[in-house]
This record gives sequence, structure tokens and C-alpha cells, in this order.
Amino acid sequence: MITYAKPINFLALVALFGSVTFAQQPPSPGPEHAELKLLEGDWDFELKSPDGTSAKGTSKFKMECGGMWLMSDFRCDFGGMPFQGRGMDGYDLSKKKHVSVWVDSMISAPMLFEGSYDAKREKLTMFADAPGPDGNPAKWRSVTMMKDKDHQTFEMYVAPIGGKEQQMMTVEYVRKK
Repeated sequence: MITYAKPINFLALVALFGSVTFAQQPPSPGPEHAELKLLEGDWDFELKSPDGTSAKGTSKFKMECGGMWLMSDFRCDFGGMPFQGRGMDGYDLSKKKHVSVWVDSMISAPMLFEGSYDAKREKLTMFADAPGPDGNPAKWRSVTMMKDKDHQTFEMYVAPIGGKEQQMMTVEYVRKK
């Protein structure tokens, strides 16, 4: 026999939590978020792998959640199969690190990246621990370079645990006009 818990009294919850005051205000976007906002818009791209395989597609970037997160939608046809990826890029104010979450149609678990921006070199380098193409644990590294406001290059590398890093892809983005 299945028994159910007593229904929640939502009015009591509102009364309880409605009187709670927060010790601090929610965070607001900082200069790092303003840099991410520069990527907003529609982009065309060409993805190239070291073996010569390539694909063309489109990507859309938009700031969401009060300007705290850059959401991306990445779409192309890769090897005759439709491919879609989604990203959330932000800046963790407490860690003082750039952070990113990536999911796509070829993986079943999110990839969680963390890294730093080198303003002198205009390069964002991020790292993640996630399964490699063979399903075994691997170290991932991504590098994003802004050539100018309308061109960016993204590179992705992977190294199996105890193995040599190899480049997985390069993506050249051009902003749609």
C-alpha cells in the first residue's frame, strides 16, 4: 500500500520565508560579464578536426539570468548527423574564475569547465575532467581567442589520463552581419 506525505501548506511556507531577509544582495554582473556580453549575437562557424573533417554551422549567444550567464546554442551537420550543443558561460565571483557548462547531442553528462582570462593575450583558457572520446577519464582544455569583435577562434584539446594531449577541433567563428 502506498502512503502519501501530508500536503505542503504553501501559505505557511510563504509566511515563513516571506519574512526572511537575505544577508546580502544577489550578485550583479561585473566587468567579466560585460566581456561575455560582447559575444551576444548570431555567428556562422566552421569546425575543423585535425584529420581534415569539417562542418559549417551557426551559433547564437545571448546573455540571460540578469546578465550573469551567456547562453549559447551551437548547431551543425557533422558527418551526416545533426549536432546540437548548448553552453552556459559565466564568471564565478567567489572563485574569481570563468566557468562553463557544456552539453551536446553526443554526450550524456555535462562537461564542467573552469579557467582564467589572460587580458594581455586576449585568451580564455578553461579546463575540465570528463570522459574522453573512448569513454575513459580524460583532461580537457579549451582555448578561446578574440581576434576582433566579429571573429573568434575556439580550440579544444583532450589528454587521456597519463597520455599525450591532442587537438580535437578548431572552430572559427564570424559574426553574422
